[in-house]
Amino acid sequence: MKYIGAHVSASGGVDQAVIRAHELEATAFALFTKNQRQWKAAPLSGEVIDAFKTACETYKFTPGQILPHDSYLINLGHPVMEALEKSRDAFIDEMQRAEQLGLTLLNFHPGSHLQQIDEQACLKRIAESINIALDKTHNVTAVIENTAGQGSNLGFRFEHLATIIEHVEDKSRVGVCIDTCHAFAGGYDLRTEDACVATFNEFERIVGFQYLRGMHLNDAKSTLGSRVDRHHSLGEGNIGKTVFSWLMKDARFEGIPMILETINPDIWKDEIAWLKSEQQG
Repeated sequence: MKYIGAHVSASGGVDQAVIRAHELEATAFALFTKNQRQWKAAPLSGEVIDAFKTACETYKFTPGQILPHDSYLINLGHPVMEALEKSRDAFIDEMQRAEQLGLTLLNFHPGSHLQQIDEQACLKRIAESINIALDKTHNVTAVIENTAGQGSNLGFRFEHLATIIEHVEDKSRVGVCIDTCHAFAGGYDLRTEDACVATFNEFERIVGFQYLRGMHLNDAKSTLGSRVDRHHSLGEGNIGKTVFSWLMKDARFEGIPMILETINPDIWKDEIAWLKSEQQG
């Protein structure tokens, strides 16, 4: 089964994200467990944790259908040690919050070298950061998201993801999330079925489907290989609808959260319904 949903707001409490996902008739969802633009947040109270778990039980969401995302401020490959330590502490906190909520995945952007260290050194630094976080937590898999490659962001090539995984000690607790907009902006064509086959054959060869833990389903305002991260609604951007229909019919994408981050929340329910219909079609 495909788990299909959107990145919903947790305004008013993380349990409210569950209710919003249910209202979209989603079978998956993503959320931030704290304000994504602040370094620190109040610890999760027992009451908040219980409310979230109760809502998940009520609306039948299991941990494998939920893909929380960490703060955008975190850079696990930061070239400056003081800033790196701050990011590592924040990432451990994010992992611990996921653990407290009974979740098993945490999605994050790998990091940026800021033109101060070379790519390989930065990728190894990201892996080291993951190792530190895994050592201090249990049961939560660190899910690396491919990026569009804006600025000095790494993770826009499948080889970057493979290098990070290579240097992670516990490979049972590392995975990847492939964002279609980011992949397209990073140079991977997805506009035709043949292009989809070629791109994901390359993904299988370089990374491996055993590491695929989630997808972000986004069309792109940006162009192929532009390394510009600009999402669009499904079928309204430069990728088109073909890839999303193709993904729904391919069994390799079963059992993982497939999350919309498209630009118009007003049509998320329609987009989810369309994706579900393509799965059955």
